[in-house]
Amino acid sequence: MIGRTLTRIAINHDRTVRYNASRAEVVSRLTGRKVKAVGRHGKFLVLGLDHGYTMVAHLGMSGRFSVAVPPEVMIKHTHLVAVLDDGSEIRFIDPRTFGFIAAYDEDELISSAIARLGPDAWDDPPGAVRLSSSLEGRSAPIKALLLDQGLLAGLGNIYADETLHLAGIHPLVPGEDLTEDEITTLLESVAAILGAAIDAGGTTLDDLAYLLPDGQAGENLNDLGVYGRENQPCGTCGTPIERIVVRSRSTHFCPKCQSRD
Repeated sequence: MIGRTLTRIAINHDRTVRYNASRAEVVSRLTGRKVKAVGRHGKFLVLGLDHGYTMVAHLGMSGRFSVAVPPEVMIKHTHLVAVLDDGSEIRFIDPRTFGFIAAYDEDELISSAIARLGPDAWDDPPGAVRLSSSLEGRSAPIKALLLDQGLLAGLGNIYADETLHLAGIHPLVPGEDLTEDEITTLLESVAAILGAAIDAGGTTLDDLAYLLPDGQAGENLNDLGVYGRENQPCGTCGTPIERIVVRSRSTHFCPKCQSRD
């Protein structure tokens, strides 16, 4: 995609571009722009464009991109289409409309949510010393801190639960109470969980909300240790998995492997 030009932009849902002033603003900022860079920070996809613009996308709970060539049928809930100069189309599909696409100028990018993200959990994880410093005085549960994105960018609900289970850390432990050894183990677990998920193409649940750009399902579901497995035996010790709610998010853990004692 790098080097391609966005020749036409079609927006089919106002909520998809809610962080800009209007559909027209997004269309005018993206149309005719050449893609100079494609990257990611945490859960955000970032396209660097010429003329100082940046396209930022977040998939939300159900969003995904597909690459299509007309006359391929436009599926339901396709809320934005970017036509490239080779005739192919980048389509953003988002049934629940929690995702978004924004077109920022340089000043807006500096004040956007991306500027407030912590280090990327996969590409640029912090060392144990840096993470320990970030946790000082943080009394919130470690599960909530992992989802905050300001501490570590990129972990969602599924992978936060899986990381804490692998690390043997209870989700309600205050961040400031983690020991140096626990922080080291936590970072190692983040790398292991994300690496396995990437190799499997991600985690597609039964609702099929998440799919790969080619429409295939990710295959990580069967390898989950705790998420979505309430009352099922822990694969490590056999204890039934429990479910609680932490800061309005469903949280799964093994009460034995992740004991607070």
